[in-house]
Amino acid sequence: QVQLVESGGGLVQPGGSLRLSCAASGRIGSFNYMGWYRQSPGNQRELVARIWGGGSTVYADSVKGRFTISRDNAKNTVYLQMSSLRPEDTAVYYCKLQPRPYYGVEYWGKGTLVTVSS
Repeated sequence: QVQLVESGGGLVQPGGSLRLSCAASGRIGSFNYMGWYRQSPGNQRELVARIWGGGSTVYADSVKGRFTISRDNAKNTVYLQMSSLRPEDTAVYYCKLQPRPYYGVEYWGKGTLVTVSS
């Protein structure tokens, strides 16, 4: 089993910054990717950013140039640095891990709330 715990959410003003962390523990092994997703009320959960085991990254168009995903392998932690935050970034942010080899089971954290408001 793998456990993912997100932290770093909170209330921030438009234009501000936050850094989210996702700490992985348990039988981690290697992974195909880890990623950040978000879900706001009335909307489906959507991909924000993903980092692959080889280090390549992918971002949603809405966050390109503002958010950066990174990882610290020694700490089994993935980060999401968010800058120039907008009210529409308000959502619960979830961390996800797809293990390798992948047998159809993916792991999710419980989420951390980010609210962008003045």
